[in-house]
Amino acid sequence: MVRIASDDERLTWSGAVSLERGDGWVKPWRVPYEDLDLYSPGDPALAVRAEMPSGVRLRFGTDAERFTFETQPMNEIANVGAGPSPKQFDLYVGDTMASRAEFTDGATSVQLEGLPAGEKTVDVWLPQGIAVALRGIDLPEGTRLYATSDDRPRWVVYGSSITHCRTAESPSYTWPGIVARARGLNLTSLGLGGQCHADPMIARLIRDLPADLITLKLGINIYGNNTMSGRTFRPAVLGTIATIRDGHPDTPLVLCSPIFGVHRETTPNDTGMTLPIMRDEIRDAVESFRRRGDDRIYYVDGLKLFGEDLAHLLPDNLHPNPEGYKLLAQNFLHEVFNVQGVQDSSVRTQGPVGV
Repeated sequence: MVRIASDDERLTWSGAVSLERGDGWVKPWRVPYEDLDLYSPGDPALAVRAEMPSGVRLRFGTDAERFTFETQPMNEIANVGAGPSPKQFDLYVGDTMASRAEFTDGATSVQLEGLPAGEKTVDVWLPQGIAVALRGIDLPEGTRLYATSDDRPRWVVYGSSITHCRTAESPSYTWPGIVARARGLNLTSLGLGGQCHADPMIARLIRDLPADLITLKLGINIYGNNTMSGRTFRPAVLGTIATIRDGHPDTPLVLCSPIFGVHRETTPNDTGMTLPIMRDEIRDAVESFRRRGDDRIYYVDGLKLFGEDLAHLLPDNLHPNPEGYKLLAQNFLHEVFNVQGVQDSSVRTQGPVGV
């Protein structure tokens, strides 16, 4: 057996924003771990979701046909979403899934197998709803691990639980994961269940991350938690766009409004907002920038991504089921890249593709 340490520099944590280093283990986070008090002040809710590695992949090259992840105990946190999240890892060679590995609560070891012989680059998609602290990787004796490069365009997507996709079929079958593989994009998912409130710190984070394409999927958490009114919602969207444009003045920026929301379409929340009002506000915010010469900002109506005709795929009248997430991904691909004609940035940003 060959043991690879969790902090080995040949490992690339694609889609992770920061790494927490403990006693012999490394844990990926989707916000800067050292600044959690700035991102999740006074309430751990955002931190709990950011610790879940939705969209995070561990990337490396190897000639092994199987290997084992050794971890700290992996346990699902109860009562943080629409239902249980799959307890599994997805193993890919390029865009082809080699295998899936399931585990149970408390597991500290997962074997991944089914790889072809010879040298290849692998991506291990971590479970989207369960924190993972890696202690090491065990390879068969006589095999090796090596670093690999990744020059795919970088896509940063921000959204709610519908982007976090805790209940998607598997880690690689979140809708952003499906889109990223279809378009050859290096994904960083900031889908944070219940926590997408146009936070200024998240806008600053997106501003500072390397990105060739940015997507913001806004509205549903703000409706559900009554966090903004007609007076404050559009200014928050405008401020988020302006902050991101400070760091990415020319990067294609796609704003998506809420998908079909059943009673939320007609029932005002406590601040008087409905989803149709939010769609109009987001569209108008985008138009304000387009009138000022920003021709790389786009608006996509959420009903084009997931409309009333797909309501039967919302088991709780809010979150798509696994089939619904796949259809959302296909509709996003069509609306963004075919209808809108969005391209990733032709001016490549500098910076790491992973941490």
